[in-house]
Amino acid sequence: MISEKEVKHVAKLARLELTDEEVTKYSKQLGDILKYVEKMNEVDTTGVEPMPHAIPLYNVMREDIVKYEETKEELMKNAPYEEDGFFRVPKIN
Repeated sequence: MISEKEVKHVAKLARLELTDEEVTKYSKQLGDILKYVEKMNEVDTTGVEPMPHAIPLYNVMREDIVKYEETKEELMKNAPYEEDGFFRVPKIN
């Protein structure tokens, strides 16, 4: 079980204001979580490879193929204001 002192310390580090009731509640809950982790550590995992995800993930993105490349002149036609071949935008103060 995690002590209430430890919960208060972690809350202080996280800049959380907890009531005494919350400290007691979280102390028990965190203790229960640690008991569960200890129980999982008892499982024999010899020969089991670590895996980053429970199910295999694959990249489903397609290849980025350029079908039509616009020229700079075509793109500049969309510019409301142009100066020396660049978009001209309002000055930011």
